[in-house]
Amino acid sequence: MPSWIESLEDLQLHYGQPGEASGIKVTPFMTAAYRAHIGSARFCVLATIGPEGTDCSPRGDEGPVVTIHDDRTLWLPDWKGNDRIDSLRNIVRDERVSLLFLIAGSNVTMRVNGRAKVTADPEILRRFERQAKTPRSVIVIHVEQVYSQCARALIRSGLWTERHDIASLPSVGDMLAEITSGEFDGEGYDAEWPERAARTMW
Repeated sequence: MPSWIESLEDLQLHYGQPGEASGIKVTPFMTAAYRAHIGSARFCVLATIGPEGTDCSPRGDEGPVVTIHDDRTLWLPDWKGNDRIDSLRNIVRDERVSLLFLIAGSNVTMRVNGRAKVTADPEILRRFERQAKTPRSVIVIHVEQVYSQCARALIRSGLWTERHDIASLPSVGDMLAEITSGEFDGEGYDAEWPERAARTMW
């Protein structure tokens, strides 16, 4: 049985004090450099929390994944997904959110912590219209903290430089068939998915 670190004092003693850069990089608004990175990101991960626990959801777009409304406000459109609305359900009950922005090829990642609300205001939705479609809602995020993240995790993982063997991984259809002991038609799901995804992208 391992021994546990169970107090903030013991944790701080174990890790020591962070370096100068780790402290000064945190700002309550987006600086020009921070805006440049966040405004270029096509992908982010949205973390939320609710009574049932935490949730983490990938978000992506063909252009910037968020719109920078001002130095303290981000707009994140909720495009077509699996309709579980886990993130939105959490935000309605607990406004605390975090985002992690990734740019393919860059080892610089950006983190944003703040509070969010969900709107279906038609005027706001129309700002994101694409192919005659609008998102069903927009998550409006008030930035409380923003900072760059240490690059070591991406460097260690070789995320942008190593070729991963994805062909050997189980497909989503395989996963669904396994969960249902073969009752779900996983092979049919996989075969139909590319066309359905293209048809329902927006």
